[in-house]
Amino acid sequence: MIDLILVAQGAEYQSVCKGLARAAQPVPEVIPIPMGMNPVMRYLQDWQQTVPALKSAKTVLVMGLCGSLTPAHEVGDIVLYDHCLDSQRNHWPCDRFLTQLLQSRLKTQLEKPLVSAFTSDRLIASAQAKQALAQTYGAEVVDMEGSAILKTLNALNFSIATLRVISDNCHHNLPDLNPAIDANGSLQPLPMALGMIRHPIAATHLIRGSLKGLKTLQSVTSQFFE
Repeated sequence: MIDLILVAQGAEYQSVCKGLARAAQPVPEVIPIPMGMNPVMRYLQDWQQTVPALKSAKTVLVMGLCGSLTPAHEVGDIVLYDHCLDSQRNHWPCDRFLTQLLQSRLKTQLEKPLVSAFTSDRLIASAQAKQALAQTYGAEVVDMEGSAILKTLNALNFSIATLRVISDNCHHNLPDLNPAIDANGSLQPLPMALGMIRHPIAATHLIRGSLKGLKTLQSVTSQFFE
């Protein structure tokens, strides 16, 4: 049913791979992708020529973490996307048939129906900014890659579904780690550490939420492909 999994490089990629390691059946190839709209779009455009698995793939599952924009979604919740929006209000739908198949497999684990996602070109750190996005765009969750993936791969006739886990809620601030994300969509350790040190309370929320989100991401991956 799933030919390829796309997931942000680093801890999210590692969690998905650990979840797949427990599977008894053959599993899809997992491709680590960079963080951010522009880096992932550049990567996917190059990827069309450089990744052999793409030539025979038809269905893609995007996995990873995301942030909540509303009180309806808390840390650890599993969400399936209906569509993604960008700042220009462009609307990029996920494949309905593939999403419904995933929904039927995960119905006992989903807290809410399909969600509307906003894709940001930067990390949304403040609770106030998250709540403003919800009011402006009517979105329920936020990520940094969704619209770029859907825009690029929909044009190539891929069927795409998106499964993510909430790692931060709409009530707490996060440290601003945007300076730690380089032009290639990678987190740089030193700037990230400095950002965490400058905002210790926000860093605590980030660490706790990320650990819970990653644990759930590993678990749902393992259960889905068992």
